[in-house]
Amino acid sequence: MNTEKVRLQKAMSDAGVASRRKSEQMIADGEVVVNGKVVREMGVKVDSHDKIEVNGVPIRSEKKRYILMYKPRGVISAVKDDKDRKVITDLLKEDVPERVYPIGRLDYDTSGIILLTNDGDFANKLMHPKYHVDKVYVAKVQGFLSTEEIKKVEAGIKFKDYTSAPAKLRVMSKDTKKNTSIVRLTIHEGHNHQVKNMFQAVGHPVSKLAREQYGFLNLEGLVSGRYRNLTRQEVALLKERK
Repeated sequence: MNTEKVRLQKAMSDAGVASRRKSEQMIADGEVVVNGKVVREMGVKVDSHDKIEVNGVPIRSEKKRYILMYKPRGVISAVKDDKDRKVITDLLKEDVPERVYPIGRLDYDTSGIILLTNDGDFANKLMHPKYHVDKVYVAKVQGFLSTEEIKKVEAGIKFKDYTSAPAKLRVMSKDTKKNTSIVRLTIHEGHNHQVKNMFQAVGHPVSKLAREQYGFLNLEGLVSGRYRNLTRQEVALLKERK
């Protein structure tokens, strides 16, 4: 943090505490103290001279960190869980001292590529729908999709709160004995349980799901539960998205 005044939630995000949205929730919940006083308002601005504490821990500016992880099934895409289940940051080792958090989320029982960072602006940009970051999922579904069902998924399915954007769907294989199909779906949205809901809507429940690509990034060279730092070039390319 420098001497320029910035909003408190931005200062928290820049310090790797949490995303701006999560930081705003922490402020509203009374978890943030500025210069000895609990702050609950969103409009407060701070600079490097202000002492900021989150849950009693002083924040400090951290080196920006960008991580690509192969998330296993059975892990929560969060930094803490009220049910005491394993969270994604539990997989990080001592070589990641920064307070990173996941960009977006993958369901508990979904595996695959996920990014973590302590750069709030970077995270907010990638999560914003207008940047259209393609995400490629491979799913095992019950039954066999008809041509009409494929067209329906690709055109967009109307749900209660939203209509899914146009997608790309390809059937990769079929198992006639088990009555299942392996399909590849490309979307750029990230609504809660979206992939599962899309296939459920056309009568083909998902039994297994993995995210294999995020934009131009993939899981090459990684095994489940492991991670690597993004290269400078990869970070620059993601930041340049328009």
